[in-house]
Amino acid sequence: MKIKAELMDEEAVSRTMLRLAHEILEKNHGTEKLAIVGIRNRGDCLARRIIRSIQEIDKKNVPFGELDITLYRDDFQKLNEQPVLQETNIPFDVTDLRIVLVDDVLYTGRTIRSAMDALMDLGRPALIQLAVLIDRGHRELPIKADYVGKNIPTSSSEQVQVLLREMDGVDRVNLVQV
Repeated sequence: MKIKAELMDEEAVSRTMLRLAHEILEKNHGTEKLAIVGIRNRGDCLARRIIRSIQEIDKKNVPFGELDITLYRDDFQKLNEQPVLQETNIPFDVTDLRIVLVDDVLYTGRTIRSAMDALMDLGRPALIQLAVLIDRGHRELPIKADYVGKNIPTSSSEQVQVLLREMDGVDRVNLVQV
């Protein structure tokens, strides 16, 4: 993979996460009946950042959960390598809550569909909203994010690489040629 461009640096990622937290609070009129659920592996890191920002802004705690969608993927049988299962950790009842699903990159929409299926197996949320750091287009399913950090039009020969301090030691978003 060859890096074509740096799309976001550490400061841009930080500003974007703060903006997303403000937008979530505004659209939901505060934190009542609100919960944030991050899709593993990077969505959960971003969700934690949103929650920290909400706590700083609104001085309230918001329930947090981590969702592993491995077994819900529609390409599970086609994977060449053995998938690594991680823990889903949602320590609250999702029923009647306003759930904000958080992921790093929105592409075809299949990951989000899988995440919604997994959430619905845990209860019936009042509504599900979607927050993503990057929306790169190329949808295969009718899924649209409610909160978008940055829209990046891409070609099918490009990928968006999200690097996060918690996992990679640095915050950066790159456009890479595959």
